[in-house]
Amino acid sequence: MRESELEPEHLAFRDMVRDFVEREIVPHHAEWERAGLVDREVWRTAGKLGLLGIDVAEEYGGGGVWDFRYQAIISEEIMRVGATGVGFALHNDVVAPYLLELATAEQKQRWLPGFCSGELISAIAITEPEAGSDLQAIRTTARQDGDSYVLNGAKTFITNGIHADLVIVVARTGTGAGSRGLSLLVVERGMPGFTRGAKLEKIGMAAQDTAELFFDDVRVPAANLLGRAGRAFLHLANNLPQERLGIAAYAVAAAETAFAQTLEYCKSRSAFGQPIGAFQHIRFELAEMATELDVTRTYVDRAIAEHNAGRLDAVAAAKAKWWCTDVQRRVLDRCVQLHGGYGFMRETPVARAFVDNRVHPIYGGTNEIMKELIGHDLGV
Repeated sequence: MRESELEPEHLAFRDMVRDFVEREIVPHHAEWERAGLVDREVWRTAGKLGLLGIDVAEEYGGGGVWDFRYQAIISEEIMRVGATGVGFALHNDVVAPYLLELATAEQKQRWLPGFCSGELISAIAITEPEAGSDLQAIRTTARQDGDSYVLNGAKTFITNGIHADLVIVVARTGTGAGSRGLSLLVVERGMPGFTRGAKLEKIGMAAQDTAELFFDDVRVPAANLLGRAGRAFLHLANNLPQERLGIAAYAVAAAETAFAQTLEYCKSRSAFGQPIGAFQHIRFELAEMATELDVTRTYVDRAIAEHNAGRLDAVAAAKAKWWCTDVQRRVLDRCVQLHGGYGFMRETPVARAFVDNRVHPIYGGTNEIMKELIGHDLGV
């Protein structure tokens, strides 16, 4: 975020996060990429520093501060070094609101201390092999049997899926058609019948934990129902704006980082006796990207301020998500081009960013779905 949008306490927090990233993530991320998974210890270290559950009440070990600027700072500092394997944003930005807003006092006591300490890693399981943005197509079922739900089905593309100790699962508990009858159940590590497939191989984000999850007659205690039975669609709709805002903030930071690297390259790389940035076409390319990024940064910072004020609705979040990720996609493509052959080398940061961040226009709801939401709001 721009410093003009931050208070002294945010700047101090950013310095602390930056130090954590340089110490605990940068030296290890290449090895995590080779291994295909980050070390769980980085989660526990983050928990000790207060980087998990910032908006969770202090009585549960959280920071007790509701201010999305802190979450944005964490995402930006992680993205600044290209550490796409670390799944803190999913934990903080996406899962936390469900636990804070829907969990009972007993559930909070059970789950939030571990959530904040990094001992319990979380995930949310919505997407299925045959159902992505279309919640009406969800086939995973949970049949109530006494004081339990019997859960059957499969989920895919689940971030933090291998490491996750708590998984919020969207399942059909009622007979209502379409999105009616869906509920949220929290599945815990070790429940009989809950298994994970092999870590999914993606074109980028090699260290990020993404998996298939399988549920075969998993008995989930009724005490693990999150929110109201049959109201999952409403619960999801209430929390998706923050998820999409988080993706937007992440995308802008990734694009800004790649642009800074490309600008430096254009100043130092020479061709025909001069820096390539001195050629008018390349200078214009850089000028266009700098302008797009300034405009986009202003937009996302304003969206964060609106969210903190409680005014960011689903349509505004959809606008931020599709616009920021689309700008990111275009900027990264141009940065690769301006690097020439080096832009196609995996060792080059912009090459890694190009493949690692291509998913942003896809997850959190595809950009096409975002435009559908905006179009419907326009009455067309």
